[in-house]
Amino acid sequence: MRSRNSLILATFLCLAAPAWLTGCNHPAETEASTEQAPAVQVARVTRGNVTRTLHVVGMLQAFQEVEVHAKVSGYIRRINVDIGDRVHVGEVLATLEIPELDAELKGSDAEVRHSKDEITRAQDQVDFAQSQRAAVHSAYTRLQQAAKAQPGMIAEQELDDAQAKDLSAQAQIEVAKAALSAANQESDVSAASRMRVGAMANYASITAPLSGIVTWRYADTGSLIQAGTTSNTQALPVVKIAQSDILRLRMPVPESDVPFIHIGGEVQLRIQATGQTLTGKIVRSTGALDTTTRTMLTEVDVPNSDLSLRPGMYGEGTIELQRRQNVPTVPEQAVVQGNGQPYVLIVDGNRRIQKREVALGIQDSVSQEIVSGLSDGDQVVVAGQSNLQNGELVRPTFSSSGYSDKGGEN
Repeated sequence: MRSRNSLILATFLCLAAPAWLTGCNHPAETEASTEQAPAVQVARVTRGNVTRTLHVVGMLQAFQEVEVHAKVSGYIRRINVDIGDRVHVGEVLATLEIPELDAELKGSDAEVRHSKDEITRAQDQVDFAQSQRAAVHSAYTRLQQAAKAQPGMIAEQELDDAQAKDLSAQAQIEVAKAALSAANQESDVSAASRMRVGAMANYASITAPLSGIVTWRYADTGSLIQAGTTSNTQALPVVKIAQSDILRLRMPVPESDVPFIHIGGEVQLRIQATGQTLTGKIVRSTGALDTTTRTMLTEVDVPNSDLSLRPGMYGEGTIELQRRQNVPTVPEQAVVQGNGQPYVLIVDGNRRIQKREVALGIQDSVSQEIVSGLSDGDQVVVAGQSNLQNGELVRPTFSSSGYSDKGGEN
């Protein structure tokens, strides 16, 4: 009996010993396995602001630029400006010598004087005709009165002759008035011709149509300049003027960003050549895409009163397209673009990897907005996602890339 009990006790101890040994060794084994687990960089899901911007390079251009042509043909007698000169609207740039126009102007003056003389002569004719008619009409009136006072005293033939002379004198007045009207009309034509020739003569002085800088000079003293009034002649300009106190920065906006471009939108500018940084606003756009480049030309006006900027310089514009405030964000490198569905890897409370599909919002240079799929405080893997497996045990270490651990490592 005693041997049987001893056998049972020995059997129980043999069965219990492995379990006891295993139970004693489990915490140590777990700690050892955690220490052997791969370290991964993680960051917490935090709330913040995300701004999507567009960086686009454009070229500064003069606000206005015009090639100044001569209105009439002639030789340059004197040119007053050269490249780099600053001119003001109305300033005389060059003077032309036009002998034919001078002669035509003198002829027009003579025609005006002749027309005035013709008007004077026609007016005298009217006055003479009116005085003649007054005398004839008075004679006819007296004969009529005498004939009425003493019937038969004045012959009917004499009365008829007097009446005919009266009517003829009246007709002479009308003829003289018509001649006076024709003289006045001829005078108007002469005056208009004189005005036209005088205006053409004034074009001998070529003036600046706007204030700006002379960027090119095409002609010198003595050059023959053709009138730039017809499209079938290759008329040579005199100078080119650019208005540079205000410049246009023209930027091509890609098609995908066009819906976010609005007049009055703020633009941060950086001029590459000078290093200047400016703030401007979108003032105009073409409102249509270029079918070749699939971009829409957008302009910002850049003040340049000191003329430190030059047309042709490159400028980089930063346009704010979208802004989200107080939204869940993760570092942009935490997002993995899967087969049509983006996802992130998170480290759960057991320090194991879990795959989470997410819906994305906007992104800036650092942060990615998370619309759904994550909660505030979740730990997301920010590096080496391709080396990790779902459910794998890891050692999380918090990244120092701007997303610090606010709650401490679990």
